[in-house]
Amino acid sequence: MTLVEAFERFSLMPGRKILIVEDEPDIRKLVHYNLTQERFKVLEAEDGEKALKIVRQEKPDLVILDLMLPSLSGLEVCRILRERPETARLPVLMLTAKAGEADRVVGLEMGADDYLTKPFSPRELTARVKAILRRSELPSPTEGIELYEKGPLKINFSTYETFVSGKAVRLTLKEFELLRFLVQNPNRVLSRDQLLDRVWGSEVFVDPRTVDVHIRRLRKAIEKNDRKPEWVLTVRGVGYKFDDRALDK
Repeated sequence: MTLVEAFERFSLMPGRKILIVEDEPDIRKLVHYNLTQERFKVLEAEDGEKALKIVRQEKPDLVILDLMLPSLSGLEVCRILRERPETARLPVLMLTAKAGEADRVVGLEMGADDYLTKPFSPRELTARVKAILRRSELPSPTEGIELYEKGPLKINFSTYETFVSGKAVRLTLKEFELLRFLVQNPNRVLSRDQLLDRVWGSEVFVDPRTVDVHIRRLRKAIEKNDRKPEWVLTVRGVGYKFDDRALDK
């Protein structure tokens, strides 16, 4: 084990709670074993209703969520978590047998931070869990700057609150980080790879379409008309940019 790996293992693992929501006992056992090897505290739920109860009681740091669950589907669980203020930014890693692009897009649009298909590599799973936790703990790069306020847009970097025309806008952690990075680089064209590296981290196995999905969700949340955006603009063939001059209109 390298010094970097040892430091990461020591600093991330103790006390971190991971909830596995999976109705197949063998998979729960496999995931449980590999996560406990990394010194995570692991909780388990075999259905969606039990998962929501555990989230309320135990307040896990991350949820590994299967899509195909009895009674309450994983997508419904994710939707409920994102609608509740206390869990709106709770990291969610979807683990599912549904490998189609459409399923992946739906999962991301529901608010998942990452998406891993079965069969999966336990090593990749733990790597993704660590990467998501690292990103959720990153200090704001706008240290010393607590508020961004221009035109109708107001962002509190300390409390992770966003307001448009005085109305609170509910964003997931990933959407907030994406907006923050765009705002910090006004009028600069940012490629999908740049956004992936800054917002998702270079160690996460995601593709550029992930950026498109989250941009679409961000526009729905903050733009007057997400089909004709004025603030978060597409630069065809390159990426996206935040036009802060449009805030003065």
